Amino acid sequence: MAQSRKLLIIANRLPINRAGHSSQGGWEISPGGLVTALSPILKEHGGAWIGWPGTAGTHLRPFTFDRIGIIPIRLTQKEVRSYYEGFSNETIWPLFHDAIRPPKFVSEWWQPYTDVNWRFARAAAKQARPGQLVWVHDYHLQLVPRMLRELRPDIRIGFFLHIPFPPEELFAWLPWRRELLQGMLGADVIGFQTTADVRDFSRAARMFTSAAGGDTLLRYRGRRIRVGAFPISIDFDEFESIAKRGRVIHRALDIRRRVGSTRRILLSVDRLDYTKGLDARMIAFEQLLSRRLATVDDCLLMQVAVPSRESVDEYAEIRGHIERTVGRINGEYSVPGRIAVHYFRRNLNREELVAHYLAADVMLVTPLRDGMNLVAKEYIATRTTNSGVLVLSEFAGAAHELTQALLVNPRDTDGMVRAFDTALHLPLVETRKRISRLRSQVRQHDVFHWANSFIEALMQ
Repeated sequence: MAQSRKLLIIANRLPINRAGHSSQGGWEISPGGLVTALSPILKEHGGAWIGWPGTAGTHLRPFTFDRIGIIPIRLTQKEVRSYYEGFSNETIWPLFHDAIRPPKFVSEWWQPYTDVNWRFARAAAKQARPGQLVWVHDYHLQLVPRMLRELRPDIRIGFFLHIPFPPEELFAWLPWRRELLQGMLGADVIGFQTTADVRDFSRAARMFTSAAGGDTLLRYRGRRIRVGAFPISIDFDEFESIAKRGRVIHRALDIRRRVGSTRRILLSVDRLDYTKGLDARMIAFEQLLSRRLATVDDCLLMQVAVPSRESVDEYAEIRGHIERTVGRINGEYSVPGRIAVHYFRRNLNREELVAHYLAADVMLVTPLRDGMNLVAKEYIATRTTNSGVLVLSEFAGAAHELTQALLVNPRDTDGMVRAFDTALHLPLVETRKRISRLRSQVRQHDVFHWANSFIEALMQ
């Protein structure tokens, strides 16, 4: 960090979960991209995190965990349904992901979203010291910057959106478009994953508010607001270190032995979400087999699907559809001792995840739309022997940086099949050249580079 000023992080979720899912148990660091990215920063430089514990009605006093100050926010069950499951994940999430699924515009969800944002803002206003750097995160809390500025004009406020920002033609659908933009414009620095997101936000701000200026510097209500692309990343050294541990290497070899040591493993690790393109990926793999470009003796698809928002009906439907697709492919192409698709619906701990990365010959990261996608960067960091091939969607934010991957359009089944076939047969010299360049990119632009660049902009 450019200076020793401690950070105050505001995010929907706290960076910790109850260990063993017990209310009586201890705490453990949560999985997920945001925590993966930010917890190393707070541990190194100090600071606090304001967020929801993840369970409705839970009331906790502030405490410290692993050198991070924890400031819990309480949500009722009704607020979870309306603010979180409703407005955040059935309105904003699909709308900001190119309306892959139709967003729902329910007026009864708006007031709870506003009320919860005020609760976060007031907690931050109470916690922040004069001149402190406050960093607000993601689509759940887009109103907080304006609210916090009203309460504490003496602090520096940053906002970072982890998901894509939609083109103004889609954003215009939102009945509360002006209020959301005004909320974000309360920040001194507004960060996005890509320059396309920067452009789309600034156009929307000029169209629907009194903001003026260019794409990267807006003037609004007498203030100058910097808008920029700050591509999020990972702790490269940590993933590389885990990949070198003897027990992790042994586990990777065990995975390969269990599925057949001569078979090539195509791996995917995703949340079970309609934006991730799991069904399109499986259909492309099915076509790879049906066109006899590969057989179950040659390769297999290993899909790790992390449970997500299972209380939402649409996500339960997605799960059912994916599991039926897995069953159909395996029923058609598997033979004794050779399963075509290995499907696991579960979370993997960090070492187990890295072991799967090490075992994989090809990593398939093919979302229909994604803000960044840290799985792609994690895989690259673990390839310490300069082996492995990354197949990456053009519509993941990571594609703007990881240009040495095999880039694909996940809606183009024929193109996906060709990419899978190419990945399985890429010459070793070409494989090593590509992965070496990818590793250099991710190593140089790690999580600390991401955080430092944003914080330096916030301090200017």
